[in-house]
Amino acid sequence: MKDEAGFTFYDLAPGEDSFRDAVLAGLARPRKAIPCKYLYDERGSALFEQICRLPEYYPTRTEIKILQENAEDIAAQVGPHARIIEFGSGASHKARILLQALDRPLAYLAVDISREHLREAAAALAQDFPEVAVVALCADYSGPFTLPPLPGPAGRRLGFFPGSTIGNFKPGAAVAFLANCAHILGPGGEMLIGVDLKKESAVLDAAYNDRAGVTAAFNLNLFARINRELDADLDLDAFEHVAFYSESKGRVEIYIRSLADQQAKIAGHRFAFAAGELIHTEYSYKYGVEEFRDLAARAGFHLLDTWTDRDDLFSLHYFRRR
Repeated sequence: MKDEAGFTFYDLAPGEDSFRDAVLAGLARPRKAIPCKYLYDERGSALFEQICRLPEYYPTRTEIKILQENAEDIAAQVGPHARIIEFGSGASHKARILLQALDRPLAYLAVDISREHLREAAAALAQDFPEVAVVALCADYSGPFTLPPLPGPAGRRLGFFPGSTIGNFKPGAAVAFLANCAHILGPGGEMLIGVDLKKESAVLDAAYNDRAGVTAAFNLNLFARINRELDADLDLDAFEHVAFYSESKGRVEIYIRSLADQQAKIAGHRFAFAAGELIHTEYSYKYGVEEFRDLAARAGFHLLDTWTDRDDLFSLHYFRRR
């Protein structure tokens, strides 16, 4: 823990061994897969920020509009002196909208796995919101962690999980994640969660296969990271990005596909990749409004309110722990 540029920083990030172990275990499976959280190193986080500005990628701008149009209503529900805990904070752009709308918020805790990206975002936020105690926690927010001290006994704890990141979890894992959030927030804790809605496959396919190729670069950066950090010799030109919507499963599936029969050395281990073989990197589940309410209820949350855009592309749900 140390104070930097007006914010308090805690470093509980998993070490290189965690990344190494996940990659080796994932590539040794009959159906190769690497957890999507490892997409977000410093380069990956920067690429994702670019994705959020793409014309095809509707979730970010739609959620921001929902937040802006309903900020007063959200602030009235939250009340004064709140402490905000954002899971997977990224650049904290949406948290700014929330903090501007709330009545005298006491603290903002940003939790993210990308260390340098987190530092930069927290420093900028602390400068722009000097009246708010800004705390940055570098940690894997998808698992259990201890909440660092936050100032003030008054006001409620509000978990903030925008961006439809909840869709990266399989439904059962999403319930477990939300139950863990409920435990972290404590009795009476509340959650504001962004959820991408089910829609036509053409809209989703375009969003995850942008014409500029930024999403492809983001996905393939995972293999570039393996080369950088794990003494690997993956031929990046021999792999490609694949993403498609499975309507029957209600999710976008994202993979890296091998373009040829090939081998690569990773952290002293040799792996074979067959031509056409898919390495799974991410799911993005889409939900109906009622469907997600039921899922959150299984984790111990009851609904207070829901907001959507006019085109029913995206939703924002406000829950309280039972």
